[in-house]
Amino acid sequence: MTTRRVSVTIERFPIAGRFTIARGSRTEAVVVVATIEADGVTGRGECVPYARYGESVEGVAAAILAETEGLAAGLDRETLRRVMPPGAARNAIDCALFDLEAKTSGRPAAEIAGIAPPRPLVTAYTLSLDTPEAMETAALAAADRPLLKVKLGGAGDPERIRAVRRGAPKARLIADANEAWTIADFAQNMAACAAADVELIEQPLPAAEDAALADLARPVPVCADESLHVGGDLGGLAGRYDAVNVKLDKAGGLTEALVLIDAAVEAGFDVMVGCMLGSSLAMAPAVLAAQKARYVDLDGPLLLAADRTPGLVYRGSLVMPPDPALWG
Repeated sequence: MTTRRVSVTIERFPIAGRFTIARGSRTEAVVVVATIEADGVTGRGECVPYARYGESVEGVAAAILAETEGLAAGLDRETLRRVMPPGAARNAIDCALFDLEAKTSGRPAAEIAGIAPPRPLVTAYTLSLDTPEAMETAALAAADRPLLKVKLGGAGDPERIRAVRRGAPKARLIADANEAWTIADFAQNMAACAAADVELIEQPLPAAEDAALADLARPVPVCADESLHVGGDLGGLAGRYDAVNVKLDKAGGLTEALVLIDAAVEAGFDVMVGCMLGSSLAMAPAVLAAQKARYVDLDGPLLLAADRTPGLVYRGSLVMPPDPALWG
């Protein structure tokens, strides 16, 4: 059996300006890349540790290296899914294994995953949380994009969503509150989104309080993000959510994400495939997962001051399938 060698790098990508959500602001994306090499062939997978889920860059890097012995002995993706908990570290390893297998076998990762040849997809473009005036200006600058994702933050959201609609009167809108709403302000915020023709609202309430959604009027469909990680979470979301946001960093890799998407569709949920803020290497496997999604939010590289090279090709908001030189 060929011995695999595992290495980890931490990379930083400056953001174009500042990226702000309800939990805070960032000026750079910090990612962890797992590299698995065998017989001169290298597979890579990128993940984005997320403090909201108790992850740190150092902890995720250490968790990847902790699997060195198993990977050297031939650990495969299905076994990895059973023995390692979901999260960013498993995502990086899973995607690196996909990339390694594709390069070793000469078969595209989509074929290995049992997916039809991927097609270009329209991705949402994110507008950071800011004052209504600043968000209207940002919406005006992005008004030619077909789908905008609006970051909301609780107090002042009706004014924000009205301002974005003024700035981009023809764009489709989805909103993401990142758990910032309360039960007390839910109705007014929801009404403002409905009046602005918002199509979907991600995670309006904190995950610990989302049972309340079963009894609240939802004129705009709501989508679980922080409340959904793996397939086992779906049962508790019925009656509360209309859609789910599948992210590889939450699910723990493309292998789990594909299973989760099929289960979500079977359970009657609409599916969004989203991302953390990373480079094209993180988005590439998500493009495969997103082939079955109603909503696609893979704009991470568009928000960076500079992406890695080679990267994904974006034509406006249309993201092309990854070139094998990048991944898969």
